[in-house]
Amino acid sequence: MPLTAHEIRVRRRARARALQALYAWDLVPDAGLLKVGERLFADLAVGPEERKVAAPLLEEAAESLKEIDNDLASVTTNWRLERLSAIDRSVLRLAASELRIGETPPVTVIKEAIHLAERFGTDASARFVNGVLDALARRLGRI
Repeated sequence: MPLTAHEIRVRRRARARALQALYAWDLVPDAGLLKVGERLFADLAVGPEERKVAAPLLEEAAESLKEIDNDLASVTTNWRLERLSAIDRSVLRLAASELRIGETPPVTVIKEAIHLAERFGTDASARFVNGVLDALARRLGRI
């Protein structure tokens, strides 16, 4: 059953909140991703609907970060993850987490990641994210 307009808005806001948590954690990784996410959600008064969507994304990222980074590194042959901007790296990790969970169609995951890259990064970020995630989704057998 297709999502309602309200559900789409909630998911989009939740992804943005999860991205903000990943970005904040990327800048201070010793704090722990889930702790950073919880603090950010509290500071921004993120509601339960958004938390329900964002929390599993952060949990997957926290639990599988090494595998996610290895998967991303395998499809960014000319780019080392640590050399990417924190926003691009965070968008890629968020989308890779959502692809790994597998509940959202890959095309939607990629489209939403491009939207986040455009909103928080640059036009070049959006194109880069699109190419990397398309390659990653193919590598994972999702498309």
